[in-house]
Amino acid sequence: MRESQADPAPTAKVQSGVDADAPADAALPAALAGVRILDLSRVFAGPFATQMLADLGAEVIKVERPGGGDEVRGHGQLVRDAAGRSRGFSAPFAAMNRGKHSVAVDIATAAGQELVRALACEADVLVENFKVGDLARYRLDHASLAPLCPDLIYCSITGFGQDGPRSRQPGYDLVFQAMSGLMSITGHPDGEPGAGPQRVGYSVSDITAAYHAVIAILAALHARERGHCRGQHIDIALLDSQIAAASHIAIGYLTSGQPPGRIGARSSFMSPYEPFDCSDGPLVILCGNDGQFARLMQVLGLPDLASDARFASNGDRLRERTALVAAMAPILARRTRADWIAQLDAVGVPCAPILDMAEALVDPQVVHRGLVIEQAASDGQPLRQIGNPIRLSGTPIAYGRPAPALGADTEAILKARLGLTAAQIDGLRDLGVIGP
Repeated sequence: MRESQADPAPTAKVQSGVDADAPADAALPAALAGVRILDLSRVFAGPFATQMLADLGAEVIKVERPGGGDEVRGHGQLVRDAAGRSRGFSAPFAAMNRGKHSVAVDIATAAGQELVRALACEADVLVENFKVGDLARYRLDHASLAPLCPDLIYCSITGFGQDGPRSRQPGYDLVFQAMSGLMSITGHPDGEPGAGPQRVGYSVSDITAAYHAVIAILAALHARERGHCRGQHIDIALLDSQIAAASHIAIGYLTSGQPPGRIGARSSFMSPYEPFDCSDGPLVILCGNDGQFARLMQVLGLPDLASDARFASNGDRLRERTALVAAMAPILARRTRADWIAQLDAVGVPCAPILDMAEALVDPQVVHRGLVIEQAASDGQPLRQIGNPIRLSGTPIAYGRPAPALGADTEAILKARLGLTAAQIDGLRDLGVIGP
């Protein structure tokens, strides 16, 4: 299932948000064209939210610390060129900051604070993820900016929210996976090999909070346009978002009083719904109804099990899961995944191979959907990224530039947005208020 090493993941080349191979008149307006976002966020949740808004056509100005910038610029796997040399930014930074302008401003200085206040009053939306109370020291919090910029939509993303006993505590994804109950339902059950709570393999709490932030921002923009209100303060918490994302599990507990446990890759609602070993690797098989189960049994050569009273309904199959899996496993192990997938697809039984990331990115469906895109980075070299999954027919996703170099747009933004002269900008630079 892997392609050649020369091109491990086919890419869709994009230029200014348009398929490079499409005719010139194929360009369509972006959904959020004309919306301005001031991005004071760092790390994952805020930057991912503002990248989605940039993909939708908003102008995003990212404010970073001179000298270092967003700390994620140097975190994680560094992006390297063909010779193995670092390209000066990390994969996580590239993944969260596409389509933005970077302005390097020191908000610890009075002059820097004044610049950010002026940029905020030019913006439709401000997004920040500082600890609760930090921006109040600089008079850049919502309470300070609201009288100056009454139409500003101010979105705060924090670990625990703006109020409550933990509101001032810092936290990263692992904290919220732990506290939300997510880790308690992720991993193998006690008594099985490798048992114990497990972390989901990516920063799911950040990404979930980012989606909630985007939804809230779009709702606030709509409310302002309809005249329901002017600006407003959006309060997004990673803990809130992660618990809400697992609401179907949490409500099961609220209605039964039984806390859910870890069940590995199985389902607590359906059976079969789990991985099985084939002769060349694992395959997941799941049946959402009795008809699918009957067809699965027919393919496996076990038609009698479809009418067996032990497996007559999904509830019965859940109770007798051990016996059902014991009957299925040895048969599935005899043949390859491709053999089984062909037969199960033919009769409409859901199934899929378990792929690693290299395999996933060259899957024909992923290639067809153009999820791996290629852009020219600031160093002139091509940069492959994961595209936005949103498909809009009338106002399609508009990929801007890749993640910017630190401070790449400081001078241009200060001139265009605030009307500063070259001499004023040089003076601020000499004082260390702004970066290059």
